Amino acid sequence: MSIAKVLAVDDDASVRVSLQQVLEHNDFEVVGASGVNEALQRISKERFDVLLSDLHMPGRGDGLTVVSAMRHANPEAVTLVFSGFPEMRAAAAAILLQADEILVKPMAIPDLIDVIRRKLANRAESTTRKTESVANILEGDGEKIILEWLTRVEDNRDLMRIPLSSQERAGHLPQVLNDLVARLRRPKSGDGDHPVSKAAHEHGRLRRLQGYSAPMIVEESRMLQVSIFHTLQNNLFRVDFSLVLVDVMTIADEVDSQLCRAMQSFTEPVRLAA
Repeated sequence: MSIAKVLAVDDDASVRVSLQQVLEHNDFEVVGASGVNEALQRISKERFDVLLSDLHMPGRGDGLTVVSAMRHANPEAVTLVFSGFPEMRAAAAAILLQADEILVKPMAIPDLIDVIRRKLANRAESTTRKTESVANILEGDGEKIILEWLTRVEDNRDLMRIPLSSQERAGHLPQVLNDLVARLRRPKSGDGDHPVSKAAHEHGRLRRLQGYSAPMIVEESRMLQVSIFHTLQNNLFRVDFSLVLVDVMTIADEVDSQLCRAMQSFTEPVRLAA
């Protein structure tokens, strides 16, 4: 049986050295890294079986950055993250779902060794996890997003003062989501370098005819963003983290852009037939 190779990342030299000594004493091969940059360099050049990283480190990046890099360079590696704050176990669970486990400092050495060996023994389960792009997730869960949006709208007294059917309220959303998914799949480009949404323009005109006010349209748009991001939160275990921050910014920009298009047509003077 080959010796498992561990990358131990901690900016505290005494902690890092102690970890290295303890792990080597328990028959692991250990490489230490004093921070994110050194860890990323090691990951790019060497293959590891286990990542053991502190979550909170000074400078640019943190343990999440290291986890993401390890997932892409060595997707079969076991990834364990240390936090010095007990409450982070629950709070970070929604953020660090790409890590195999969140460990709270201080942790008894026998427990740490047991976790590492247990995760290595069950490593096949970790490697079966498949990630998807944000675009694919939103496309597949489009109906759920619309239903959640409708639920939020139905809980809003101001919006419900306009008597409309569910189809009349949400009829624009399939195309809105299609436009969003299409933009997410295009190569990332600068601000303003994306097609004008005809659906958003028509939506603004229709809302004016239906009796909406400008604040009501803005509130609907806000609810859409909340519904989209809630869907992503519920699917973090599937998300490809390599571009997630860029995609989140793209989503916000696209929804805001469509809101601007809708408001432009909403405020255009009504043209009377000759």
